[in-house]
Amino acid sequence: MASTPTSGVSAPAVPRLHRVPLFARRGLRWMAPRRRFPPTREGWYFLVATLLVGLAAINAGLNLLFLVWGMMLFLILASGVLSELCLRKLEVRRASPQAIFAESPYLMGIALANGKRRLPSFSVEVEDLVDGHPIEKRCYFLKLPAGRTQETAYRHVASRRGRLRLSGFRVSTRFPFGLIHKSKDVAAPIDLLVYPALCPVPLELLRGFTSHHGRGYQKWRSRRGEFFGLREFRQGDDPRDIHWRTSARRGGAFVRETEDDEGQEVRLVLDNGVPAPGADVAPGGPAAFDPAFERAVSLTASVACELLHRGYRVGLAVRGEEIMPESGPAQATRVLRFLALIERAGPGAAAPNAGRAGAVLRIAPGRAPEVGLEPSTRAPRRIA
Repeated sequence: MASTPTSGVSAPAVPRLHRVPLFARRGLRWMAPRRRFPPTREGWYFLVATLLVGLAAINAGLNLLFLVWGMMLFLILASGVLSELCLRKLEVRRASPQAIFAESPYLMGIALANGKRRLPSFSVEVEDLVDGHPIEKRCYFLKLPAGRTQETAYRHVASRRGRLRLSGFRVSTRFPFGLIHKSKDVAAPIDLLVYPALCPVPLELLRGFTSHHGRGYQKWRSRRGEFFGLREFRQGDDPRDIHWRTSARRGGAFVRETEDDEGQEVRLVLDNGVPAPGADVAPGGPAAFDPAFERAVSLTASVACELLHRGYRVGLAVRGEEIMPESGPAQATRVLRFLALIERAGPGAAAPNAGRAGAVLRIAPGRAPEVGLEPSTRAPRRIA
């Protein structure tokens, strides 16, 4: 009988898979979330008292001391379990305000939903996180019934313009005995745009612009002026201004721009060049805080909002970029968003100019604003 040849190399052993019991998997899921549970000041006192009672019970061997010690240990254990039940299945949402201005208070709405079927949550605090650190304001929910949602808000002040990134929430509770402050972090990143701070506009600046309201011209864009050029159609434009021949040739809607009454159009020219040597600039690299430049940006935003509120068509020109004159709330948002992110331009950037002729307000850091009429010299890059 022929024997089967055998090889000298043995087959690798297949590891046996062990199934984790159901109760163990549930226990792992229960312990999976990371929690912070530092003791409160009262909690430290209680822990020290528990330790002293325990030492006295062991030293004296009295059953009464052992009973008291066991009750104190049970309170500590109950604090951990009940606080964990309060933080389970909670969902947090934000309701961001439409506009946030630097150095002005705003309200941030917070909604907390309890996803548990039967158990309510007590004494819950919600804090917004910036770079992992909570801000000084918080929202407090005394009792949140099962399956319910409650809303509240906190008031906060953004110190600087620009992007404000909120990384998430910190949900915490001291229920039931106030011995530990248990908390968990919830990731919910969002970027908020903080507009420049608004300041009172000097009356002498507003007196420099003539107002021609009441002469038969509309407060918005006029259709009676001379032809200036064509641009793409924007939401809010009058469909009667569409140039159909150009729109058909280019495959998109284009509208006619006309020369409006110069008294209704103001161009703001902000000099965002590199500061002179010796200027008052706080250290910190490219994003260093420049008080003079921030005041100039704030004045530009304030004048733009005031003129747009009065019905003017307002444009903005900086080094190498320009926002074309428009009117209405959409233009105010466009200007504020641009000024919220503006920075100092590089050394090679072209100097700002006023574009076509009209009323011009020149604003430079560290200098008084200048109002005048200047003709066009060199057209910067159009961004809006």
